[in-house]
Amino acid sequence: MKFGPVSVEQAVGKILAHNHTSPDGRRAFRKGYVVQAQDVPALQELVGERVYVAELDPDDVHEDAAARRLAETVVGEGVRQGPAAGGRVNLIALERGVLALDLDRLDHINVLDGLTVATLRQHTVVQPRTIVATVKVIPYAVPEAHLRQAEALAGPIVGVRPLPARRVGVVLTSSDNGRAKTVETLEPPIRGRVEDLGSQVITVLPVAHTEDAVAGAIRQLTDEGAEAIIIGGETSIMDAHDITPQGVRQAGGVVEGYGAPAEPGNLLLLAYLGDRPVLGAPGCVRSRHTNVVDLVLPRLLAGERLTRRDLAALGHGALLHE
Repeated sequence: MKFGPVSVEQAVGKILAHNHTSPDGRRAFRKGYVVQAQDVPALQELVGERVYVAELDPDDVHEDAAARRLAETVVGEGVRQGPAAGGRVNLIALERGVLALDLDRLDHINVLDGLTVATLRQHTVVQPRTIVATVKVIPYAVPEAHLRQAEALAGPIVGVRPLPARRVGVVLTSSDNGRAKTVETLEPPIRGRVEDLGSQVITVLPVAHTEDAVAGAIRQLTDEGAEAIIIGGETSIMDAHDITPQGVRQAGGVVEGYGAPAEPGNLLLLAYLGDRPVLGAPGCVRSRHTNVVDLVLPRLLAGERLTRRDLAALGHGALLHE
């Protein structure tokens, strides 16, 4: 693409590089406009004899066409493309879900000259019609070769993993004396989080803070059809062999990880009973302020099987105190 000043007469058929304002303060010509022969007198009156323009080379692709092609390259499941305008195409969520990005391929596209894809943060919970990413071609045109480099990376680079309605069971452990307070302070925020994500709490089981009671509650919830289990308590889980993880193991579960690089929320437990996630929530779950549960629960309810490595990866960006 050629870019620079030409005489106004030579600008016909070329793209205006800048906005031009009339004496009354209104925009007379918008950047990106293709100059027509009848525009010459008005342009000369505004800018004099020379004006900055862009002129496409034979192998260039116009910004809107390039943006559409780039959007087609990155769009994944659960996302649709908006219209192209000004070299931009927005990618829009089709349903409630969790944003799923291929960060490596995203970076490879963004190092190509003139091509950009900006997204919400990885694993953001989004609603239908949310703009999850915007594709922007920076110049008025890009070489075909640059687009082909991007298209070689084609795949679901920007997608939304749907959040189906799950049946969630809740176990609340406490001493006899602390049971009422534990239920009062933990059930509402846990239930609220689950319902905000489109799922349903089917049963809340207040039980003694013993391994046998935890194991029995897990078995009961499993029998009732719970697809995920959240365990909270009067006291947080203090060790990978504390009462709650031992109760999970007794019920046949496997502890995937204990402890997370997140604040608030270091004392997180992640386990599985077959394909069913079991989340041991730290004490910060009592607050509706964002904490580690809000980083992990949506992904689990969306069907993602998290590992110890996934918990470790939370560290970047998981200092959540405002």
